[in-house]
Amino acid sequence: MNPKRESDESKLSGPAADAGRHDLWQIRRMPIDALAQGSAAPAAKAPPSGVINCAAYAGGKRVATVEIDDLGIVNAPPDEFVWLGLYEPSEELLQQVQRALELHDLAIEDAHTAHQRPKLEQYQDSLFVVLRTVHRAAGENAPLEFGETHIFVGRNYLVTVRHGSLRSHAGLRTRCESTPALLAKGPGFVLYAVMDFIVDQYFPVVEQLEESFEELEEQIFTECSTRETTRSIYSLKRDLVAVKRTIMPLVEVCNRLMKFDLDLIPHEIHPYFRDVHDHVVRLNEMIDGLRELLGTALEANSSLISEQHTVQTKRLAAWAAIIAVPTMVAGVYGMNFESMPELHWELGYPVVLGSMVIACVALFAGFKRSGWL
Repeated sequence: MNPKRESDESKLSGPAADAGRHDLWQIRRMPIDALAQGSAAPAAKAPPSGVINCAAYAGGKRVATVEIDDLGIVNAPPDEFVWLGLYEPSEELLQQVQRALELHDLAIEDAHTAHQRPKLEQYQDSLFVVLRTVHRAAGENAPLEFGETHIFVGRNYLVTVRHGSLRSHAGLRTRCESTPALLAKGPGFVLYAVMDFIVDQYFPVVEQLEESFEELEEQIFTECSTRETTRSIYSLKRDLVAVKRTIMPLVEVCNRLMKFDLDLIPHEIHPYFRDVHDHVVRLNEMIDGLRELLGTALEANSSLISEQHTVQTKRLAAWAAIIAVPTMVAGVYGMNFESMPELHWELGYPVVLGSMVIACVALFAGFKRSGWL
């Protein structure tokens, strides 16, 4: 337990404890409220490294900027909550947040080490959600870049921890604050907004993969297939498998969030998670369809390469047969025997040469007609 929290709560005892905590929460909000009324307020100190934003919301509106040191004394009314955003925080900062919000040790360990698969876990009075983000850097043949977003959801708080994600949540927070009626639904709606924000990032990536496949498909059937084409197909298929691994578990996560066994998710939020579920199912269908097409394209490319090899083999065999005729005739008359027909015939040499030319031309025409040349 945070010593500061203990000292603050030790002053609140008896029947007035809850009212005292509420008053203390109001006191911590007073600088922002005073600014709203045009009064002077002390300058806020810079947030510690890793803290992107930490704000309190009441009735769907932002009412205060909360310091990390004050999280331990926050006991907001049911219609208020705190939204804390962290980016690659240190272990000390995570432990400070853990002590303040009484988060589970295993969840904090996962949030610190990262490299988790998408999942949802319930710890008594809190939820822990892991989401994977994906981004393709600008440039041709740029690799996919994956990140993670870990979310802690409680009755009056929501904490997001980002690792490696290049997309900031600043735009998401602004969008949520622009719809106070929905933000008033509490941390459950913010969880939906974060999930919807991350899932929507997959669509441009999958569409880029589809465009890459169309280029490969055109290359396969209009140009000469090579091993480089096979390598590109394999690379694209590997990217699809990586994206599939990050999206597939979200189906289970959304199914769980749509059920009624999670008290932290209000019933009126369930339709929003169904919308996310629909997006995830659509992404899975797009990826599955593209994987099947890639498998077919790989088989077609292999067949075309085999056909090219067969054509080249036929061409070499045809030329070998054509060359064999003059080679055989020249070999017969090059044996240097004294008693051979036509050796002393004056027309023997031109007749033999003419015969070889005629035979070669006839073979060439025959192979050309059959498609071997």
